[in-house]
Amino acid sequence: MPEKAILFDVTKCMACRGCQVACKQWNDLKGVETTNRGTYENPADLSVDTWMKIRFMEESNNGSISWLFSRQACMHCNDAGCVNACPTQALYHHELGFVSYNKDRCSGCGYCAEFCPYDVPHLDTNQITGFGKMDKCTFCQDRVTNGLDPACVATCPTGALQFGDRGELLMQGWSRARTLQGQGYSDATVYGENQLGGLHVLYVLDRGPGTYGLPADPQLPLAQTALRDIMRPIGYGLVGAVTVGLGVNYLVARARMVREKEGR
Repeated sequence: MPEKAILFDVTKCMACRGCQVACKQWNDLKGVETTNRGTYENPADLSVDTWMKIRFMEESNNGSISWLFSRQACMHCNDAGCVNACPTQALYHHELGFVSYNKDRCSGCGYCAEFCPYDVPHLDTNQITGFGKMDKCTFCQDRVTNGLDPACVATCPTGALQFGDRGELLMQGWSRARTLQGQGYSDATVYGENQLGGLHVLYVLDRGPGTYGLPADPQLPLAQTALRDIMRPIGYGLVGAVTVGLGVNYLVARARMVREKEGR
């Protein structure tokens, strides 16, 4: 069965954020209270209740300001740090290629958040017990496995988002990138073909990845493999031992809170 992917063309995005609304509606996610931060971008970051957002960036060129827009959500990597680090196998690769998630198996350890180079997974950690669950984009698994497009793709009015077989979308993306190069965008490229073994969210970019907040060569920590091999057997025990799990999560949460207070 061909692997599936989403193709996002930054040059066709008008930041209507219909995709954000569709994601919230389909997945029954709560609204997030926000404040004016001097930008139209809203909310400020991904969270357990915001699985995707459109990023707003400004580019100044000879006194002229241009708006640039990019999509921020799970990249569904082939070599996924979150999958490698998950001790309970709550995160795993679906046969269609994307990173699937069984929330019932999540121990709330937070290692997925620590090892994701795109800062996608977030936890709703209880500040008292330290216990929480992770949430992120699921690739609309319930939709795509039933022949439907992901909710974000289905609502995009400009065609900036496309869904289909990964190989076909790569060819489509490179065709578009070459067109942009011919129009003077010499740095136009397709992002995600090879990063982290290949992503299942591909980007057509008219500028370098860094302009859109994307690492050109994302890397996973060397410690992730060791952590996976050590923690995964322990994780099976945690699934059946809630008390031990609560204790581990409390320590992890407390350590994270201390690091945040110390500005680390």
